[in-house]
Amino acid sequence: MATMDPGPTTIKPLGEATWGLFAALVERHNGIFGGCWCIWFHPDSEERCSSYAGNQALKKRLVEHGAAHAALVVREGDDGEEAIAWAEYGTPAELPNIHHRKQYLADLEAEREVEPDYRITCIFVDKRFRRQGLVTVALAGALDLIAQAGGGVVEGYPHTPGEKRLSSSFLYNGTRAVYERAGFDFIRPKGMKNTVMRRTLEPA
Repeated sequence: MATMDPGPTTIKPLGEATWGLFAALVERHNGIFGGCWCIWFHPDSEERCSSYAGNQALKKRLVEHGAAHAALVVREGDDGEEAIAWAEYGTPAELPNIHHRKQYLADLEAEREVEPDYRITCIFVDKRFRRQGLVTVALAGALDLIAQAGGGVVEGYPHTPGEKRLSSSFLYNGTRAVYERAGFDFIRPKGMKNTVMRRTLEPA
């Protein structure tokens, strides 16, 4: 199904000043994945995955404390600026709850590797603008913001869909091909049709 051309976009970091843009995008999609508010990957807490309102309050508090980061893809809409995609990123301490974590940590130990400086855990695109290349735009935005923060080793955990078309709810972090085009190297598989990809960024 064809979607709208978003037109020119800019990247803005998630923060207190852009919380409204982020929140509006989440609210347009009923909280994202059953009211998650993109907090699944954050550390465990009483609020995490408790309710729509609890997840919203937790995400806002993390943003206010500088413990939640994302590259927001922003366009000029009919009523002003609107965020239409994001790529969530952070340190392993900020985003410890990756999928297949037990396998991931066992593989790190077996290969005598350490966790990265940053990881990209979730990329989401407004349903009005999907299949317009915004996953690539959001990923590039996250990498730029990480470079501005000092760079380092960055991991992503995209999917390898195969021949069968997968729903956007499964492709919560883009595909291996998108990461390869962004300069990431394939490291190993992780779970079913999931991967560990890695790239080193120089400081901006």
